[in-house]
This record gives sequence, structure tokens and C-alpha cells, in this order.
Amino acid sequence: MKLIRWLFMFAALLAGGVASSAGFLEREVVFSEAEIQAALAKAKPQQLSYGGLVSVSLKEPPRILLDGDDGRARIAAELDIEMPGQPPLRVDVAGRAGLRYDDRNKAFYLEQPVTDSVSAPTLRKEATPALRQAVTQLMVSYFRTKPVYVLRENGSPQEITARWLLKSVRIEPGRVVAVLSPV
Repeated sequence: MKLIRWLFMFAALLAGGVASSAGFLEREVVFSEAEIQAALAKAKPQQLSYGGLVSVSLKEPPRILLDGDDGRARIAAELDIEMPGQPPLRVDVAGRAGLRYDDRNKAFYLEQPVTDSVSAPTLRKEATPALRQAVTQLMVSYFRTKPVYVLRENGSPQEITARWLLKSVRIEPGRVVAVLSPV
């Protein structure tokens, strides 16, 4: 039964319209930046509290940009920083992250996010390093539990095949490329 399923999936892979720049018996499935952003739009807000003194909230999903040439995704987000007795401070965040595939969940996650910059109109310069560290911790926590894309059991033939034959994944400008191989 497993052999028949594998042969069916391999036939679907060969018949499907996947990119053909991969090696012999390998095929590529491409996920667009828009597909990834749509999947993240379904995520719930994230909040971390630091001893009741500071709370960092991500109320809207971050924007993921696949426009770099370093194989990492760019992340842009707006966070709210709240301290007791103070109005919330809106902070713009820019960062980068790699990509990993979790075979058990059949999902792609951003990994090892790094906060490159934090900015806010009233942010004191001496507060920036501590805020960058807090934002990075929030992003690590957020992306650990929020996949940027999940391979669906009832998806396209290429997506179904990818659930079984995924060999590697990489970020290219404007897209994520999953390489499929039976060997």
C-alpha cells in the first residue's frame, strides 16, 4: 500500500506543473510571498510580559518580505510596548530570519530571527539595546509556534507530494522553493 501511494505521489509530481530547475528526479514547488503572508494573517496576537514591569505585544502579524539575496526572510512589524502608568509605545521593528521545515507538522517556520532595528518617535537611545533583545525574544517565541506555511493534505498535487518527498527548502527573492526528491 505504501509503495502504491508513493508511486501515485511521484506520478502526480511528474505530471504537475512544478519548476524544472532541480536535479535529476528532483522537482521544485514554489510558495509565493503572498501565500506566506496569507497564512500568517490567520495567526493570533502574541504578548510577552517581563515580570509585570514591561509588556511587549504583537497585535498584527508581521510582514514577511522575500526580497533579500542572503537566503533569509525580512521581517517588518509594529509592536506595542506597555509599562505600568505609561501610555503604550508603538515601535517599528525590522529583522531577518531563516527558514526550516518541520516534517512532523508538515509546516515551514521562520527560525533564528534577529532584530536589526527598533524605532519609535519617543524611544530613548539608551533603551534601544534592551528593547531589541525583548523584541527578538518575542519574535523567537512567535515564530516557534506560528508556521508561515503548512502543507495541506487536501492541497494541490505538488503540495500533497511535498508532504512525502521534501528534501530541502530555501528562500529566493520573492519566493520559497521546496525541493522534492524520491531519493
